[in-house]
Amino acid sequence: MTTPTTLEVLRPSAQVAEVWLNRPDVRNAFNDGVIRELTDTFRMLSADEALRVVVLGGRGKAFCAGADLAWMRAMADYDWEANRQDAQALAEMLWTIWRCPVPVIGRIHGDCYAGGVGLAAVCDILVAADVAGFCLSEARLGLLPATIGPYVVRALGEQASRRYFVTAERFIAVQALSLGFVHAVCTLDEIDAKVGELVQAIVANGPAAVRACKRLVQEVAHREIDAGLRDDTARRIADIRASAEGKDGVQAFLHKRPPGWLPQ
Repeated sequence: MTTPTTLEVLRPSAQVAEVWLNRPDVRNAFNDGVIRELTDTFRMLSADEALRVVVLGGRGKAFCAGADLAWMRAMADYDWEANRQDAQALAEMLWTIWRCPVPVIGRIHGDCYAGGVGLAAVCDILVAADVAGFCLSEARLGLLPATIGPYVVRALGEQASRRYFVTAERFIAVQALSLGFVHAVCTLDEIDAKVGELVQAIVANGPAAVRACKRLVQEVAHREIDAGLRDDTARRIADIRASAEGKDGVQAFLHKRPPGWLPQ
């Protein structure tokens, strides 16, 4: 992996990583460099067995304003195949973050537009400042949010997506909260404390259990509750009950002692 130039990657501890979009002069807008570096960074983090949680945020006033204008000007001259390859790179980036094995907390402190909404949608938990705004603005440009669409529909909901995909209206953080897209809204001064609370809650839980819980939601959502799913979930709980972490966690609870994954 090359050293990121459009990102700031911090490790406050072995258990926690922070990934910051760091192009405040263009409101953290995407270009091919940002897409490549996010993909490389999350591939690297996904391979780190010590990692428990990732915080994804943005420097400056905006979380992410969507596509970089200079990049959009260049894309205006692309042929169909070049457009497909460009979109495929974005799709790979979103999938890489979505499949990161540990929870990703999105810190949405400012405007989150177009592709930025897609970036938020692949996070597992979203904390937004009350001043943040969201907009799926693609239709205003004669485009559509196709690559980000599968993740946004899952996170925002089908009915809300029917509206905001076609109207390109801006909606604010409290509306995003009411729709279930955002999990917590607070003032800008409180956002880091709220994110920190969530980080600590995740780190206090069993490391393997957290990874298994994230995978469980992704893999059982929207599946029919049939015999195959019932068998699958029974195997999952049997696997973790029989694991060293699962046994230690239950014994720690029964004997009122800290589990082995916490400092003694």
